[in-house]
Amino acid sequence: MKVHIRAAILCLAVCLAFCTVFTGCGKKEGSADPENIQKIIEEMVVDYGAYGADAEQKTASLLKELEAADPGLGTRWNKIMQIWTSADLGKPLHYEVLPDGLPDTDELCIVVLGFQLNPDGSMKDELIHRLETALASAEKYPNAYIVCTGGGTASENESASEAGEMAKWLLEHGVAKERVIVEDNSVTTAQNALFTYDILTSLYPSVTKLAIVSSDYHIATGELLFKAEAILRAGVPGGEKLEVVSNAAWKAPSGTLSAMFQAGALIELSGDVKTAFEIYYDNYDIHELPPLK
Repeated sequence: MKVHIRAAILCLAVCLAFCTVFTGCGKKEGSADPENIQKIIEEMVVDYGAYGADAEQKTASLLKELEAADPGLGTRWNKIMQIWTSADLGKPLHYEVLPDGLPDTDELCIVVLGFQLNPDGSMKDELIHRLETALASAEKYPNAYIVCTGGGTASENESASEAGEMAKWLLEHGVAKERVIVEDNSVTTAQNALFTYDILTSLYPSVTKLAIVSSDYHIATGELLFKAEAILRAGVPGGEKLEVVSNAAWKAPSGTLSAMFQAGALIELSGDVKTAFEIYYDNYDIHELPPLK
Protein backbone atom coordinates (compact mmCIF):
# COMPACT_ATOMS: atom_id res chain seq x y z
CA MET A 1 0.00 0.00 0.00
CA LYS A 2 1.43 3.35 -0.93
CA VAL A 3 2.50 5.60 1.94
CA HIS A 4 0.60 8.61 0.63
CA ILE A 5 -2.62 6.61 0.49
CA ARG A 6 -2.20 5.46 4.07
CA ALA A 7 -1.43 8.95 5.24
CA ALA A 8 -4.44 10.38 3.44
CA ILE A 9 -6.77 7.80 4.91
CA LEU A 10 -5.35 8.30 8.39
CA CYS A 11 -5.82 12.02 8.07
CA LEU A 12 -9.37 11.45 6.87
CA ALA A 13 -10.21 9.30 9.87
CA VAL A 14 -8.67 11.73 12.35
CA CYS A 15 -9.99 14.91 10.78
CA LEU A 16 -13.50 13.84 9.73
CA ALA A 17 -16.32 16.31 9.79
CA PHE A 18 -18.17 14.30 12.40
CA CYS A 19 -21.56 13.81 10.82
CA THR A 20 -22.02 10.12 11.58
CA VAL A 21 -25.38 9.04 12.90
CA PHE A 22 -24.97 5.95 15.08
CA THR A 23 -26.89 2.83 14.05
CA GLY A 24 -28.11 0.09 16.34
CA CYS A 25 -24.62 -1.42 16.53
CA GLY A 26 -23.02 1.82 17.73
CA LYS A 27 -25.51 3.62 19.89
CA LYS A 28 -24.39 6.17 22.40
CA GLU A 29 -24.16 4.73 25.89
CA GLY A 30 -24.50 7.11 28.78
CA SER A 31 -23.62 10.76 28.24
CA ALA A 32 -20.47 10.23 26.13
CA ASP A 33 -20.07 12.39 23.02
CA PRO A 34 -20.82 10.17 19.99
CA GLU A 35 -18.76 12.34 17.65
CA ASN A 36 -15.66 11.95 19.79
CA ILE A 37 -16.30 8.21 20.18
CA GLN A 38 -16.51 7.75 16.41
CA LYS A 39 -13.27 9.70 15.99
CA ILE A 40 -11.48 7.41 18.45
CA ILE A 41 -12.82 4.23 16.80
CA GLU A 42 -11.86 5.33 13.30
CA GLU A 43 -8.40 6.51 14.27
CA MET A 44 -7.79 3.25 16.11
CA VAL A 45 -8.82 0.89 13.29
CA VAL A 46 -7.13 2.97 10.57
CA ASP A 47 -3.89 3.00 12.56
CA TYR A 48 -3.93 -0.77 12.85
CA GLY A 49 -5.08 -1.25 9.26
CA ALA A 50 -2.23 0.90 7.95
CA TYR A 51 0.61 -0.03 10.29
CA GLY A 52 -0.29 -3.37 11.88
CA ALA A 53 1.77 -4.36 14.91
CA ASP A 54 3.76 -1.12 14.65
CA ALA A 55 0.60 0.69 15.81
CA GLU A 56 0.11 -1.51 18.89
CA GLN A 57 1.04 1.17 21.42
CA LYS A 58 -1.12 3.81 19.72
CA THR A 59 -4.16 1.54 19.39
CA ALA A 60 -3.83 0.48 23.05
CA SER A 61 -3.83 4.15 24.05
CA LEU A 62 -6.91 4.84 21.93
CA LEU A 63 -8.70 1.84 23.45
CA LYS A 64 -8.11 3.26 26.91
CA GLU A 65 -9.46 6.60 25.73
CA LEU A 66 -12.55 4.89 24.31
CA GLU A 67 -13.13 2.90 27.51
CA ALA A 68 -12.92 6.12 29.53
CA ALA A 69 -15.44 7.85 27.25
CA ASP A 70 -17.85 4.89 27.07
CA PRO A 71 -16.97 1.81 29.17
CA GLY A 72 -19.50 -0.50 27.49
CA LEU A 73 -18.47 0.35 23.95
CA GLY A 74 -14.83 0.33 24.98
CA THR A 75 -15.18 -3.22 26.25
CA ARG A 76 -16.79 -4.29 22.97
CA TRP A 77 -14.07 -2.74 20.82
CA ASN A 78 -11.37 -4.17 23.05
CA LYS A 79 -12.79 -7.60 22.29
CA ILE A 80 -13.00 -6.84 18.56
CA MET A 81 -9.39 -5.65 18.46
CA GLN A 82 -8.27 -8.81 20.25
CA ILE A 83 -9.96 -10.89 17.55
CA TRP A 84 -8.55 -8.77 14.72
CA THR A 85 -4.97 -8.80 15.99
CA SER A 86 -4.96 -12.50 16.89
CA ALA A 87 -2.77 -14.85 14.85
CA ASP A 88 -5.65 -17.34 15.08
CA LEU A 89 -8.11 -15.26 13.07
CA GLY A 90 -9.55 -17.40 10.28
CA LYS A 91 -7.67 -20.50 11.41
CA PRO A 92 -7.71 -23.36 10.94
CA LEU A 93 -9.04 -23.27 7.40
CA HIS A 94 -11.17 -26.25 6.39
CA TYR A 95 -11.05 -26.82 2.67
CA GLU A 96 -13.98 -28.05 0.56
CA VAL A 97 -16.32 -28.99 3.44
CA LEU A 98 -17.06 -28.12 7.06
CA PRO A 99 -15.18 -30.20 9.64
CA ASP A 100 -16.65 -32.89 11.87
CA GLY A 101 -18.12 -32.09 15.26
CA LEU A 102 -20.53 -29.26 14.51
CA PRO A 103 -24.16 -29.53 15.69
CA ASP A 104 -26.37 -31.21 13.10
CA THR A 105 -29.40 -29.21 14.19
CA ASP A 106 -31.18 -26.00 13.24
CA GLU A 107 -28.97 -24.08 15.64
CA LEU A 108 -26.27 -24.17 12.93
CA CYS A 109 -26.39 -21.83 9.93
CA ILE A 110 -23.98 -22.03 7.01
CA VAL A 111 -23.28 -18.48 5.76
CA VAL A 112 -22.17 -18.37 2.12
CA LEU A 113 -20.50 -15.07 1.25
CA GLY A 114 -21.24 -13.70 -2.21
CA PHE A 115 -19.05 -12.53 -5.08
CA GLN A 116 -19.75 -9.99 -7.79
CA LEU A 117 -21.87 -11.27 -10.67
CA ASN A 118 -21.06 -11.06 -14.35
CA PRO A 119 -22.64 -8.05 -16.09
CA ASP A 120 -25.51 -10.21 -17.36
CA GLY A 121 -26.30 -11.50 -13.85
CA SER A 122 -24.73 -14.94 -14.20
CA MET A 123 -22.35 -16.21 -11.53
CA LYS A 124 -18.60 -16.14 -11.90
CA ASP A 125 -16.65 -19.34 -11.43
CA GLU A 126 -15.38 -18.24 -8.02
CA LEU A 127 -18.89 -17.93 -6.66
CA ILE A 128 -19.84 -21.34 -8.06
CA HIS A 129 -16.82 -22.87 -6.32
CA ARG A 130 -17.96 -21.32 -3.05
CA LEU A 131 -21.38 -22.85 -3.62
CA GLU A 132 -19.86 -26.27 -4.24
CA THR A 133 -18.17 -26.01 -0.86
CA ALA A 134 -21.44 -24.88 0.72
CA LEU A 135 -23.33 -27.78 -0.89
CA ALA A 136 -20.87 -30.35 0.46
CA SER A 137 -21.23 -28.76 3.90
CA ALA A 138 -25.03 -28.68 3.68
CA GLU A 139 -25.07 -32.37 2.76
CA LYS A 140 -22.80 -33.15 5.71
CA TYR A 141 -25.09 -31.19 8.07
CA PRO A 142 -28.58 -31.76 6.63
CA ASN A 143 -30.40 -29.98 9.46
CA ALA A 144 -28.47 -26.71 9.17
CA TYR A 145 -29.85 -23.59 7.49
CA ILE A 146 -27.92 -21.96 4.64
CA VAL A 147 -27.82 -18.18 4.20
CA CYS A 148 -26.91 -16.86 0.75
CA THR A 149 -25.61 -13.29 0.96
CA GLY A 150 -25.15 -10.54 -1.60
CA GLY A 151 -27.20 -7.99 -3.46
CA GLY A 152 -27.36 -6.65 -6.99
CA THR A 153 -23.88 -6.39 -8.49
CA ALA A 154 -24.64 -7.14 -12.15
CA SER A 155 -24.04 -3.96 -14.15
CA GLU A 156 -26.42 -4.95 -16.97
CA ASN A 157 -29.10 -6.84 -15.03
CA GLU A 158 -30.71 -4.98 -12.16
CA SER A 159 -33.06 -7.86 -11.37
CA ALA A 160 -30.26 -10.27 -10.51
CA SER A 161 -28.70 -10.55 -7.07
CA GLU A 162 -25.80 -12.62 -5.82
CA ALA A 163 -27.93 -14.26 -3.14
CA GLY A 164 -30.81 -14.93 -5.52
CA GLU A 165 -28.57 -16.68 -8.05
CA MET A 166 -26.86 -18.62 -5.29
CA ALA A 167 -30.18 -19.78 -3.84
CA LYS A 168 -31.38 -20.95 -7.27
CA TRP A 169 -28.18 -22.97 -7.72
CA LEU A 170 -28.58 -24.66 -4.33
CA LEU A 171 -32.20 -25.54 -5.02
CA GLU A 172 -31.26 -26.95 -8.43
CA HIS A 173 -28.68 -29.12 -6.67
CA GLY A 174 -31.16 -30.67 -4.27
CA VAL A 175 -31.13 -28.45 -1.18
CA ALA A 176 -34.60 -28.18 0.36
CA LYS A 177 -36.20 -24.78 -0.10
CA GLU A 178 -37.06 -24.42 3.59
CA ARG A 179 -33.36 -24.54 4.48
CA VAL A 180 -32.29 -21.69 2.19
CA ILE A 181 -32.34 -18.09 3.44
CA VAL A 182 -31.75 -15.19 1.05
CA GLU A 183 -30.04 -11.96 2.11
CA ASP A 184 -30.01 -9.95 -1.12
CA ASN A 185 -29.53 -6.34 -0.05
CA SER A 186 -25.81 -6.21 0.75
CA VAL A 187 -22.93 -5.07 -1.44
CA THR A 188 -20.09 -5.40 1.09
CA THR A 189 -18.97 -8.06 3.54
CA ALA A 190 -19.84 -5.70 6.40
CA GLN A 191 -23.39 -5.47 5.05
CA ASN A 192 -23.46 -9.28 4.76
CA ALA A 193 -22.90 -9.37 8.52
CA LEU A 194 -25.34 -6.56 9.33
CA PHE A 195 -28.27 -7.86 7.28
CA THR A 196 -27.70 -11.54 8.03
CA TYR A 197 -27.71 -10.73 11.74
CA ASP A 198 -31.04 -8.93 11.34
CA ILE A 199 -32.63 -11.84 9.46
CA LEU A 200 -31.40 -14.63 11.71
CA THR A 201 -32.11 -12.98 15.06
CA SER A 202 -35.58 -11.83 14.05
CA LEU A 203 -36.83 -14.79 11.98
CA TYR A 204 -34.69 -17.80 12.94
CA PRO A 205 -34.30 -17.75 16.73
CA SER A 206 -33.06 -21.35 16.83
CA VAL A 207 -29.83 -20.30 15.08
CA THR A 208 -26.96 -19.56 17.48
CA LYS A 209 -23.90 -20.83 15.59
CA LEU A 210 -22.49 -19.74 12.23
CA ALA A 211 -20.08 -21.40 9.83
CA ILE A 212 -18.57 -19.11 7.17
CA VAL A 213 -18.13 -20.38 3.60
CA SER A 214 -16.07 -18.38 1.13
CA SER A 215 -12.79 -18.33 -0.75
CA ASP A 216 -9.83 -19.03 1.51
CA TYR A 217 -8.46 -15.47 1.41
CA HIS A 218 -11.88 -14.13 2.50
CA ILE A 219 -12.55 -16.37 5.51
CA ALA A 220 -10.65 -14.31 8.09
CA THR A 221 -12.43 -11.11 7.03
CA GLY A 222 -15.81 -12.82 7.16
CA GLU A 223 -15.10 -14.26 10.60
CA LEU A 224 -13.90 -10.88 11.90
CA LEU A 225 -16.95 -8.97 10.68
CA PHE A 226 -19.58 -11.48 11.76
CA LYS A 227 -17.97 -11.73 15.20
CA ALA A 228 -17.65 -7.95 15.44
CA GLU A 229 -21.30 -7.38 14.54
CA ALA A 230 -22.44 -9.87 17.18
CA ILE A 231 -20.26 -8.16 19.79
CA LEU A 232 -21.51 -4.69 18.90
CA ARG A 233 -25.14 -5.83 19.05
CA ALA A 234 -24.79 -7.62 22.39
CA GLY A 235 -26.66 -6.02 25.28
CA VAL A 236 -23.79 -6.92 27.59
CA PRO A 237 -20.29 -8.23 26.85
CA GLY A 238 -20.49 -11.97 26.41
CA GLY A 239 -24.16 -11.78 25.45
CA GLU A 240 -23.67 -12.34 21.72
CA LYS A 241 -26.65 -14.06 20.07
CA LEU A 242 -24.62 -15.50 17.20
CA GLU A 243 -21.25 -17.24 17.40
CA VAL A 244 -18.90 -18.03 14.51
CA VAL A 245 -17.75 -21.60 15.18
CA SER A 246 -16.15 -22.82 11.96
CA ASN A 247 -15.52 -22.32 8.25
CA ALA A 248 -15.26 -24.10 4.92
CA ALA A 249 -13.10 -22.63 2.18
CA TRP A 250 -12.57 -22.92 -1.53
CA LYS A 251 -8.87 -22.79 -2.34
CA ALA A 252 -8.60 -19.79 -4.65
CA PRO A 253 -5.61 -19.58 -7.01
CA SER A 254 -5.19 -15.91 -6.10
CA GLY A 255 -6.79 -13.15 -4.09
CA THR A 256 -6.05 -11.09 -1.00
CA LEU A 257 -7.84 -8.72 1.34
CA SER A 258 -5.72 -6.09 3.05
CA ALA A 259 -5.85 -5.08 6.68
CA MET A 260 -6.89 -1.63 5.49
CA PHE A 261 -9.89 -3.16 3.73
CA GLN A 262 -10.79 -4.81 7.04
CA ALA A 263 -10.42 -1.42 8.75
CA GLY A 264 -12.88 0.07 6.31
CA ALA A 265 -15.32 -2.75 6.96
CA LEU A 266 -15.12 -2.24 10.72
CA ILE A 267 -15.74 1.46 10.21
CA GLU A 268 -18.81 0.53 8.15
CA LEU A 269 -20.07 -1.61 11.04
CA SER A 270 -19.56 1.35 13.37
CA GLY A 271 -21.97 3.38 11.24
CA ASP A 272 -19.79 5.58 9.02
CA VAL A 273 -20.54 4.22 5.55
CA LYS A 274 -19.09 7.21 3.68
CA THR A 275 -15.61 6.86 5.14
CA ALA A 276 -15.76 3.08 4.74
CA PHE A 277 -16.45 3.37 1.00
CA GLU A 278 -13.65 5.90 0.55
CA ILE A 279 -11.30 3.32 2.03
CA TYR A 280 -12.74 0.53 -0.14
CA TYR A 281 -12.23 2.55 -3.31
CA ASP A 282 -8.57 3.09 -2.42
CA ASN A 283 -7.87 -0.47 -1.29
CA TYR A 284 -10.40 -2.94 -2.67
CA ASP A 285 -8.37 -5.54 -4.54
CA ILE A 286 -10.90 -8.22 -5.52
CA HIS A 287 -13.71 -6.59 -7.52
CA GLU A 288 -15.21 -3.16 -7.96
CA LEU A 289 -17.99 -2.01 -5.69
CA PRO A 290 -21.05 -0.21 -7.03
CA PRO A 291 -21.19 3.53 -6.38
CA LEU A 292 -22.33 4.63 -2.93
CA LYS A 293 -25.86 6.00 -3.18
